[in-house]
Amino acid sequence: MSADAHAHPSYVKIWGILLALLVVSVLGPLLEIRVITLITAFGIAVVKAYIVVRYFMHINLEKKYVAYMVGSMIVLMVLMVGAVTPDVMHHDGANWYNQAAADEVKRGMAAGEKDEHH
Repeated sequence: MSADAHAHPSYVKIWGILLALLVVSVLGPLLEIRVITLITAFGIAVVKAYIVVRYFMHINLEKKYVAYMVGSMIVLMVLMVGAVTPDVMHHDGANWYNQAAADEVKRGMAAGEKDEHH
């Protein structure tokens, strides 16, 4: 095995890349374009996580089963988010009703209408 196989990367360069990605992810929402905000929020987060895992946690030197574990966790995370999102996005679910949230929405709507009449 050559000496370059385990050469350490330039951590200053990686820090610069992470810093640039941070700036882009902060500036993305300032454009107030929803698609760009979502791309910067999630896309850049995935890239930054990959860089941190690869260079600082040295996962690339671990056995291949780590990739299967990470993949499994991602699949389970997507399933969980997909399962709870419908209930989070609404004030009621298939078997329950959130009276407090509904009352707060009504109160906010009434306050907004009262402000429009002044």
